[in-house]
Amino acid sequence: MLGRVTTRKRAILLVLAFATAAVVITAAFIVVPMLLPPGPRPLFQLPVACGETWQLSTYPGHDDFDVDFYPTEGEGWGRPVLASFDGTVSEAGVNGSVGGRTPDNPNGPKGRGGGYLVKIDHGGKWQTQYLHLLEPPLVTEGQKVVQGQQIGRLGSTGNSGFPHLHYEQRRGWEKMETYFDGQPSGITTDDREYTLKLKSNNCPAGARK
Repeated sequence: MLGRVTTRKRAILLVLAFATAAVVITAAFIVVPMLLPPGPRPLFQLPVACGETWQLSTYPGHDDFDVDFYPTEGEGWGRPVLASFDGTVSEAGVNGSVGGRTPDNPNGPKGRGGGYLVKIDHGGKWQTQYLHLLEPPLVTEGQKVVQGQQIGRLGSTGNSGFPHLHYEQRRGWEKMETYFDGQPSGITTDDREYTLKLKSNNCPAGARK
């Protein structure tokens, strides 16, 4: 009888040891990369079509470094939203709720949060986020994407009043000032309204200027 009890205890201890080791290894995969220094900033491009000029803006209460994109010409609804740089899709789905604002019903009920969104991991702790897309993203979690690849269409889902793209660049857990084609956007704070216009160089390699 004593031998059976001892064997059972050993089996339980062995199971607990394996479980503890699994937890430690999993935690290491999550925590260790975050402790490493960030890699160099990727050469991000505007998340819109090559050669188009778009307005970038922010406003009080929008949160530091957040940027809204609006086209300067043509209809906003449904415009292609492109990956700013190569990477892996880390999230593609809904943040909050979608709401009911569509091209056919632009004044429909607002949703909550970011609506349809995509997040891309570019390596070296760098990430970009694309919110308020018109419909479910054109990419899926875990998918590899390249710079200039269409990941969705511009819309007004979530907590959005007009069709636009809410865009962020992050390093680790921190939002950073957005850079495009190697140049800072200058949008660093939400203490006032701020707008500028930039031309997209998110073009095929041979067409970049």
